[in-house]
Amino acid sequence: MSTTTTIIDGRPALQFERHLKHIREKVWLAVTDPWHLSQWYPLRVTQLEPRAGGRIAFDDGEGTVYTATITHFDPPRLFAFNEHDPDGKEREFDDHLRIELRDEGAGCLLVFTHIMADPSTADGASGGWQTCLDELEAQLETAG
Repeated sequence: MSTTTTIIDGRPALQFERHLKHIREKVWLAVTDPWHLSQWYPLRVTQLEPRAGGRIAFDDGEGTVYTATITHFDPPRLFAFNEHDPDGKEREFDDHLRIELRDEGAGCLLVFTHIMADPSTADGASGGWQTCLDELEAQLETAG
């Protein structure tokens, strides 16, 4: 796995690359199906409309619901969305998350990018995403 800190569209971003031994279609299910996504993402997914412009609802388990707007949905290659503050209002600079899957040998390359609204969260986000992506890999292994 590699992690890169970079600037995308003038904003700080973290980019993680993972070489997975699973085909894109299997990984796609793990990153877009609400039940599977809830197994590794930091928040439980309670709604996901699988299309560009669709909404995602996340529950933090403590009474706060977060929403997101899907910006790209191109199975089984690209899933991207903007996370909104808990008030649900879109802002000029929401966090943007992008998951790209590319064929690679018998498996695929997962490129996970987090473009941050608040650069002060980069250090904490980096460790958190590494843990989440470790859990994604573990979930893929147990799913066969």
